[in-house]
Order: sequence, then C-alpha cells, then structure tokens
Amino acid sequence: MNNCCDSNCCEDDCYQKLQIGKPAPDFIAEGYFKGNKSKYSLSDYKGKWVVLFFYPLDFTFVCPTELIELSKRHKEFEENNAQVLGISVDSVYSHEAWLKEIGEFNYPLLSDMTKKISWEYNVLIEEKGISLRGAFIIDPDGILKSYIVNDVTIGRNIDELLRLVQAFQTGDLCPVGWKKGDKTLGK
Repeated sequence: MNNCCDSNCCEDDCYQKLQIGKPAPDFIAEGYFKGNKSKYSLSDYKGKWVVLFFYPLDFTFVCPTELIELSKRHKEFEENNAQVLGISVDSVYSHEAWLKEIGEFNYPLLSDMTKKISWEYNVLIEEKGISLRGAFIIDPDGILKSYIVNDVTIGRNIDELLRLVQAFQTGDLCPVGWKKGDKTLGK
C-alpha cells in the first residue's frame, strides 16, 4: 500500500516520518460515539493530550477487555486533560452494532476503513487488513511523545498508559516506576 504523502518517496521513507518528538500524523475519520456518527480529527483536540488507541477489529476477544477497561478509566484520563480515541478498520456501523452488544464507551470509536490512518501510524498488517494493537500518546501541540505496539494477541496495560500521560505532563525527568505524586528527578 503506497499511501505516501509524497509520490517521490518510497514506503520506508514514509514510515520514518513517524517519530517521537515530531508531529503525529493528522487525520479525519468518521466515528461513532453514544449514538452519533460524526467526523473526528486529531487537530480537533489541540490543547489536549490524546491517547490514540488502535485495535484490530470489533467482535473479537482481546479488544473488549482493553476497550471496556479504557471506558471504565476514562474519567482518570479526562482529569489529566487527555482524550481517548479508539480506532479500528471497522465501519462506524460495525462499531454501533458491537457497542449495542457490549455497552457504550465513554470515548469515540473511529473508523479507518481505508486503512490510511493505520498505515500512517505504522500499525497496519497489510496481508490481514487489520491493525496491530498500538497506543500513541500525543501532546497538546500534536507532538508524538510515546507509542506502544503489540501483536494482536496481547492486550495493553491501561495503568501504564495513564502513568505515561501523567509522567509526560510533569515536563520533568521521571525515574523507573514513577507514579503521580512521586518526586521527579529534577532538571
């Protein structure tokens, strides 16, 4: 898939554009949230931290464990000025049907049916047409601060995602195992 933004570069060059400390790829995607279908963009969240949470597919086994836990913990992310956005290659209609089965979430689920966003964030498994489990932390200026990418078989740790958001928000050096309220290492 060559969704490269510059037709003169090769795919490997495009993947290198996703770098910590650089702007995260912006996107516009249709999403589903509490009965409504709307357009969402990364730039809509300027001034907020964003946790962009890729998952393979609706109606699977590991995904609901992660996404339900994120929904339960959404208030903690909100209290830290962070917006969670779930995203998969499913349609908004699939999201709607799935959420009717398992219950509404406290954050939007975005549709990446073209797989362009998954490709730009380097989580697309092209031969399967699905995304890996990727969690991307983006600061209020749209700068990529962290990403964790897992194979589709293993869920991510929501405590660690929240800890990372909080640690980045200190603007300071944080030692291993740092938690909100702990001392930082100072600058």
